Amino acid sequence: MFGDYLDGPLGNTFARKVRLPDPDRHQPAHPEPTPGSTGGERRRYRTIWISDVHLGTRGCNARLLIDFLDHTDSETMYLVGDIIDGWRLKKKFYWPSAHNDIVWRIMKRARRGTRVVYIPGNHDEMFRQFTGLSFGGVEIRRAAFHDTADGRRLMVLHGDEFDTVMLAHRWLAFVGDAAYHALMALNLWVNAVRRRLDLPYWSLSKMAKHKVKNAVEFISQYEEVVARAAAERGIDGVVCGHIHTAEHRMFGDVEYWNDGDWVEGCTALVEHFDGRMEILHWPQEVIRREAAAREGAGTRGQAPALRQAA
Repeated sequence: MFGDYLDGPLGNTFARKVRLPDPDRHQPAHPEPTPGSTGGERRRYRTIWISDVHLGTRGCNARLLIDFLDHTDSETMYLVGDIIDGWRLKKKFYWPSAHNDIVWRIMKRARRGTRVVYIPGNHDEMFRQFTGLSFGGVEIRRAAFHDTADGRRLMVLHGDEFDTVMLAHRWLAFVGDAAYHALMALNLWVNAVRRRLDLPYWSLSKMAKHKVKNAVEFISQYEEVVARAAAERGIDGVVCGHIHTAEHRMFGDVEYWNDGDWVEGCTALVEHFDGRMEILHWPQEVIRREAAAREGAGTRGQAPALRQAA
């Protein structure tokens, strides 16, 4: 998709090691459920926003995101940055088949008629050079404006533009990123134990972030700054990612939406066809779906298949 066009060591690595799929010629390692089969039902939305997938890292909850993509459809999908983690790929190359399957599913949506808009973030900033172009039906934009079904106008952007650490102390952002990925490695071990105990997915890093006073203050300040930028542009609200915290808040008349991430919370923001918007917490959606399936089949004793991410 991009490898042959990128300059520098990361682009060369992509071209050499990653053969991104062509949905017309390749099939994913994890096949899509067939329509009408168990698990093949899809929810339709007017719009879906996802961000902070961090493909190329072990922290990416690829199985849960594949499950989300296999159970939802939309007229428009926004990829709100940090879809691929170029920072980590520069340090250590990691690209399992499940990550290619996510790319396959996104490109397949574009081929099926979904409008897919990709707004690169700070971790995949190498794709910002392609702003205004389209690859495989995926539009690359620096930012976008979205009109909801009920007439609101929303600005869509990743949000690193409003991160004071990124703007003033980029080196500190890299240090923080290393510490964050160390915590995510521990999170994998914690959830491996929880999986053996038949317990649902739980994010250690998310819990730690909400326990640390400075992190809570940073998130609050970030949300206010982003909402203020939307107000200055005279629009109704903003949708962003970046801080891995799904949220909806009102700042005066301005709506702030954050679609979260697929590393910690595994969340997506969706717009229904009447304009109503909702944050989906996908681990809980999976648990409810499996509980309903067991109840319907009369097999309450079966172990859930997708409570954990790989």
